Amino acid sequence: MIVYLSGAMEQATDEGEQWRSEMTEWLKTELDHDVIDPVVSSQLLVEEHEAYDYSDWKFSNPKRFVEFIRKAIDLDLDNIINKSDYIICLWDYDVMKGGGTHGEVTMAYYKNVPVYLVNQVPIEDLSGWIMSCSTDIFNTFTELKSHLIKTYSF
Repeated sequence: MIVYLSGAMEQATDEGEQWRSEMTEWLKTELDHDVIDPVVSSQLLVEEHEAYDYSDWKFSNPKRFVEFIRKAIDLDLDNIINKSDYIICLWDYDVMKGGGTHGEVTMAYYKNVPVYLVNQVPIEDLSGWIMSCSTDIFNTFTELKSHLIKTYSF
């Protein structure tokens, strides 16, 4: 099984690296699932295109910035559509400042890829669209892990 880890990056403190790293270790150890971590794939994309200062391009060279970000979008959506068996999504306030996670969850829903959402905002702040794109919603990673063990342990 291959899992895609969706959640805030652009507006998150550490691009969401910590929770993804912890989940990757758990998924590999407990379920022997492979993980697509967009933090890692984005870093590789930056290196491949020598785009170390791409965030500065947003202001200094918007056309170049958009071209590079489109490469990241294409990579992420391809990973969801063609390579992932399910998605784990951390939904918090940081995700609301961006757009990628919204698109990833929607695309996964459209392609019938299960979305397991860990919601960390009050229910009144959780979009009905995102709720409806989610296969299951959990309040904590502990609840999610319990579900994944029941669902994917053979």
